[in-house]
Parts: sequence; C-alpha cells; structure tokens
Amino acid sequence: MSQDEALNQLYERYPCLSSIKEMIAEAAGMIINCYSHNGKLLICGNGGSCSDAEHMVAELMKSFEIKRNLEPGFKNHLREISGSRGDYLAENLEHGLAAIALTSHSSLITAISNDMDPALIYAQQILAYASENDILIGISTSGNSQNIIDACIAARAMNIKIIGITGSTGGKMKAHCDLVISVPSSDTAFIQELHRPIIHTLCRIVENHFYGFL
Repeated sequence: MSQDEALNQLYERYPCLSSIKEMIAEAAGMIINCYSHNGKLLICGNGGSCSDAEHMVAELMKSFEIKRNLEPGFKNHLREISGSRGDYLAENLEHGLAAIALTSHSSLITAISNDMDPALIYAQQILAYASENDILIGISTSGNSQNIIDACIAARAMNIKIIGITGSTGGKMKAHCDLVISVPSSDTAFIQELHRPIIHTLCRIVENHFYGFL
C-alpha cells in the first residue's frame, strides 16, 4: 500500500481529517527520515493519550500489517549460536522499529514524581534517552499538559525533532513543536477518537516504506 493509498483510506473514513492531510503526510516523512538515520521515537501522553502512546509503540516494535522477516544471514547466526532454539528464534522473531513509550516505566515515573517534580516525568527521560536523529511525539488533547510541554522543551534543548498530536488549537505545546497535527475538534473524547486512526495511518505508511517489498 502506497502512502497516498493509506492517506486516502484515512480521509474516506474520516473526512474531517482531510483539512490536515499535509501535516499527517509530513509527520510520516519525518518518522521515515528518523528511522532511515538510525533514530528512534520517544512517545508520551497522559490518560487516554498515554494509552495511545503505548499503542503506537506496539504497532512499531513488531509487525503491524506486514510480516517483517529477519535477514537470512542473521537467521543462520541464531541457529549457529543455539541450534534448535536458535532456529525457533530465527523463524519467529521479526524486525522492529525502535520506539519507547515514556509512559511505561512506573518505578522511574513515581521516583521522579516523588523525588523531583511530577511535571518532569517525561523531560527527565528525554535527557537520558534522546540522541541525534530521534523524534519526540507528544500526544495531548489540549496541548497544554505541562509534562508534555516540559518534554518538548527538553527535546528542543537536545536538538531532536518534535511532533505534537493534539486538538484544534494546539495549545501551548504548538510553540515548541516542529510539526503539530491538530485534529479539528475541541471535544476531548472526539479528539482521542481521531488520534487513533492517525496513529494507525502513520504506522501503516512507515511500515510499508521499510517492509512493503517483503
């Protein structure tokens, strides 16, 4: 499936998103460029957006719609290391696109919240994880979540690109992002309903770019 086909499917199902099609296409291009230069995605959000962050990671770190087979040489290396178990790994492991949900580390998050400041739970991780060619994806329905804004500020200081996925206004976060995907709604529930198909479309485009030839 080409990028145009994936985007057209999205707009057929959700016509209201056609007004931001350039931003979605640009975000896909940024993510492809990130992975092409050995970068990774750092993704965060709160509440329902926390779930969206983890969902996006799940679609990237293993096959989403296309089987991502390992190279024959690496498969053979696994077999050489561990015989029958190596053969099992060779046939069942698959390529992943590196992505980290900053929402998932409960011990670290509670330590930062208790010892430092709850607003710093994502910014502190950016300082530790971020490196050249990475992208921060901040998901916030309002665009005003302080912990997401602080993560954006830290990412800017680390010289990594920032994609915001938010509601119609973009909130305060938009001032700190390289690209903002602002869905046309101010209703929290509907914003979240629109974020999910955007995330799926981004994952579909990226996966097809790297594995569509398999």
